[in-house]
Amino acid sequence: MRGGAGGANLLALRSHNTALVLDLLRGAGAEGISRLELAERTGLTPQAVSKITARLRERGLAAEAGRRASTGGKPRTVLRLVPEAGHAIGVHLDRDELRAVLVDLDGAVVGERRVPLDLGAGADAVVEAVAGTARELTADTLCPPDGSVAAVSTPRPPDGPVAAVSTPRPPDGPVAAVSTPRPPDSPLPAAPTPRPPDGNLAAAPTLLGLGVALPGPLDHVRGVLHRVTGFPEWDGFPLRDALEERLGVPVVVDKDTNAAALGLTAGGDRGPATASFAYLHLGTGLGAGLVIGGAVHRGARTGAGEFGHQVIQLDGPPCTCGARGCIEALCLAAVGRGDLAEAARVLGAGAANLAGLLDIDLVLLGGRTVAAAPGAFVEGVGAVLDARARREGGREGAVPVRIAPGGARGVAEGAAQLLLAPLFGRGDGG
Repeated sequence: MRGGAGGANLLALRSHNTALVLDLLRGAGAEGISRLELAERTGLTPQAVSKITARLRERGLAAEAGRRASTGGKPRTVLRLVPEAGHAIGVHLDRDELRAVLVDLDGAVVGERRVPLDLGAGADAVVEAVAGTARELTADTLCPPDGSVAAVSTPRPPDGPVAAVSTPRPPDGPVAAVSTPRPPDSPLPAAPTPRPPDGNLAAAPTLLGLGVALPGPLDHVRGVLHRVTGFPEWDGFPLRDALEERLGVPVVVDKDTNAAALGLTAGGDRGPATASFAYLHLGTGLGAGLVIGGAVHRGARTGAGEFGHQVIQLDGPPCTCGARGCIEALCLAAVGRGDLAEAARVLGAGAANLAGLLDIDLVLLGGRTVAAAPGAFVEGVGAVLDARARREGGREGAVPVRIAPGGARGVAEGAAQLLLAPLFGRGDGG
């Protein structure tokens, strides 16, 4: 199953030119953008832009945002993206918890769940936990039982007013289901939106699918797990196919660090203003998402970013990967002792290796361990990179270190972008 009814309708719109237009509509926000401006910025002909925007309006993805004064002739109609016309679920499978978010086309979180999880509990238990959480989010937010239509695109009359939709983004707590009352002139039937039958999410008309992010290594193209560090029993498990069979919508699987990095590149103003950076994630494990030239670098065998398993101490302590002296083992051991300065120093050594190998512009830090003491890690990692820069000829050449935006749900939001980013030409999404 590679497409549900709702998701297939949106995914069918994928094309380079449509992505260009959608990305500009999203960037224009509520103020909108005219067809003439779209043509100028994309290099497309006005006729091509008119065809694309007509198709987007027909599908409910674009709507009029008013009219703008023109220098000559009649006022120009401006268009805006309809964020509630499409949704994606992002799932972060950590070793001990599951966090899932439902986001709209703008990337705004409109639903969230967080539950305990044992990644070693077996495939059946983990798959059912993901499927159950996805069903809850979809039923509560997109298909509520009270008959209202929540966050579902409603076609508007051509000359009618457009109501602004504002969805708050709380820092980390659970997000209540959002219910948008149906306007009186809505062409939608009075009957309630159907709840997903038998757990199949294809009944949710705006849902594109699920993005699932978890520790690697894994094959993101086929959605098959390899020997997940610390959980070798997952080797060869087809996670993507198992979830698609359960839920009836497209699923994309990638490493947690790659998903987080993709979320940062697709985050607009929230993302870093550079095309080459490393996202280092220190939580229950340690990994990296690498962005080179504006794109997530996964490697020919999707193995790039296994940052935590570079050996820096040949006779060091054993690591769950089977080697000794890995950065992950050394860093987590220091955290376990309460020696955050040493943990940051070890992390900085790995970051310095990356800076030397890839000539990156920025290091971003994330993960729950970093979030518990952000100042200590920024200072400690930064000190190692400063020392490296001085050895090579000047403090001004040091790679800057910052906390990644997005907070605790950055990986889950990035997982949702595995579905959304390709619609806007911002990544291959796996």
